Amino acid sequence: MRRLYPDYAYSDQRIAGCFWAETVPDTVLQRPAPGGDLVVDVAIIGGGFTGLSAALHLAQSGARVAVLEARFPGWGASGRNGGFCCLGGSKARDGAIDKALGREARLEWMRAEKAAVDLVARLIETHGIEASVHSKGETMLAHTRAAARFEGYAEQCRENFGVEPELIDKSDLADHGLGGAFHGAMTIPIGFGLDPRQYLAGLLQAAETAGATVFGNSPVLNMTRDGGQWRLTTADGRLRADQVIVATNGYSSEDVPEWMAARYIPTQSSVIVTRPLTQDEQEAQGWTSDQMAYDTRRLLHYFRKMPNGRFLFGMRGGLRSSPTAEATNRRLIRRDFDTMFPEWRHVEATHYWNGMVCLAANLTPFAGPVPDMPGVFAGFAYHGNGVAMGSYTGALLADHLSGDGSDRPIPTIMQKPAGRFPLGRFRRALMFPAYALYGLLDRFG
Repeated sequence: MRRLYPDYAYSDQRIAGCFWAETVPDTVLQRPAPGGDLVVDVAIIGGGFTGLSAALHLAQSGARVAVLEARFPGWGASGRNGGFCCLGGSKARDGAIDKALGREARLEWMRAEKAAVDLVARLIETHGIEASVHSKGETMLAHTRAAARFEGYAEQCRENFGVEPELIDKSDLADHGLGGAFHGAMTIPIGFGLDPRQYLAGLLQAAETAGATVFGNSPVLNMTRDGGQWRLTTADGRLRADQVIVATNGYSSEDVPEWMAARYIPTQSSVIVTRPLTQDEQEAQGWTSDQMAYDTRRLLHYFRKMPNGRFLFGMRGGLRSSPTAEATNRRLIRRDFDTMFPEWRHVEATHYWNGMVCLAANLTPFAGPVPDMPGVFAGFAYHGNGVAMGSYTGALLADHLSGDGSDRPIPTIMQKPAGRFPLGRFRRALMFPAYALYGLLDRFG
C-alpha cells in the first residue's frame, strides 16, 4: 500500500483514546482474514459506512459479497468521527454548482443530501440499531458579528431542502440552552446526532445477516484483471470478483487502484470528549441543549452534549502527523475549547483522538465507475460528512451494480470522475497556505 501520510497517521496510537471504543469495543468489530481462494460477485475494499452499506444492499439483492478491511470494520473515519448525521458531503457553493451543472442538478444534489439523512434513520429503525440518537436537526452558530447574517443561508435552505430554518438572535441563545461566545444561530430541522460505532456495528451485523462476508486484517495489496474478473490479493488469500467497489475514502492507497493516486486529499480532524457535566456545570456555561452544533469558521469547530452528559468537541486542522504534532494538536483543541466554553476550563477531557477527512479537488463526492477499469467502482470524498453521505453512497453504488437504481439514481454532481490535485504525492503542501488563509479569514468573518 502506498499512502500519503507517514505510517504514524495510520497507527493505532491515533485512536487509542477514542471514546466510541468504550461503547463498542474493538473485539466486537474484529473479523478474521481470508485464507486461500474465494470467488464472489462483488468485492468491496473498505469496511466503513460506504462499504458496509453497499454490502448490505447488494446482499439483500442476492449478490455474493465480500468486504476486505485493512484492520477491522470502523477502524477508519467511520468508527472515530463526531457522530453528526447531517446534511453535507460537498463543499461546493450553490452558485458554483449552478454555473457548472445548472440549477436542477444542484436541487437534485440537495435532495440526495436530505435522502442520505433519511436513509440512515431508516436503516437504524429497520434493523433495530441502538445508536444513542439525539438532537433535532443541526445548529450553526455565528462566531463573529459579521457571520451572523443568516438570512441568505435561510433562503438557501428553503429552496434546497424545502424546510423552514429557525433563526435565533444572539439575545435569545441562552433561552435555547446555547450559551457561549456566539452572535446568533440558525437551526436546520434535518439530521441528528448518534454514536457512530454503534451505528456501524449495527450496519455490520445487518450486512452479515443479509449474507455478506466481512474480513478484517486484509489490506488489498494489488488488484489485477484476470480472465474477465478482478483478482485481489491480500497477505493471506486471493479473491476473485466480477465487480469491485473501492470504499476507502480518506484511508485510500495511491495504488489500489492506481487511478486513486492524487484524486483525494486526507486532512485531519481532532476530537475531545469530557467527563460527564453536572447540571450545575451545564447551567453555569449556559449550554444545556442536546443540539449538535458547529460554528461558522472555515476551519470549523463541531460540538454537542451527548445523552450521557459528556461534551464532544472537535476541530479541523493538524497538517502533520507525528507524536510531536499530535501533542500540539491536543493543546490547540483544548485551547479552543477553553476559549469557547470558559466556564468549563476545569472540566477534564477524558478522551482525545483524531482521524482523516477526505477532500476532492472539485469539492464534491464521487460515486460511479472508475474509468478504463471495467467492473470497478468507487465512492469517496464526503468532506467531513460521511455518516449520512457515506451510507448513501454505498446504497447508490449497490443500486447501480444490481440494476436497481431507477428510484435512487446517482446524482449528476457525483458522476464526474474526481480530478487530480496538483503536485501528485506532494499535494499535502497545498493545504498549508490554504489553512493559513482560512485561519486569517476566520478571525474577521
